[in-house]
Amino acid sequence: MSKLIRMDHTGHSTLAEWTPEDPAAVEAAVTALRAELERGYLAMVSSGPGHAEHVRELPVQAELVIMRLPISGG
Repeated sequence: MSKLIRMDHTGHSTLAEWTPEDPAAVEAAVTALRAELERGYLAMVSSGPGHAEHVRELPVQAELVIMRLPISGG
């Protein structure tokens, strides 16, 4: 089962769970991802040990998609 999570003050919140074989769950995850992107969050998936890739669409085969706010700095 794949998960879409948002990093927040509790550590993280699960926004959606899906399997590629469940179109309704995939669509719910796509909708949740788009809503978070509109709120200014970034979507990240692991691209190997110690590496992550920014995505703009739900990678249905990914085990974990993490939503996080951009890092601000000066």
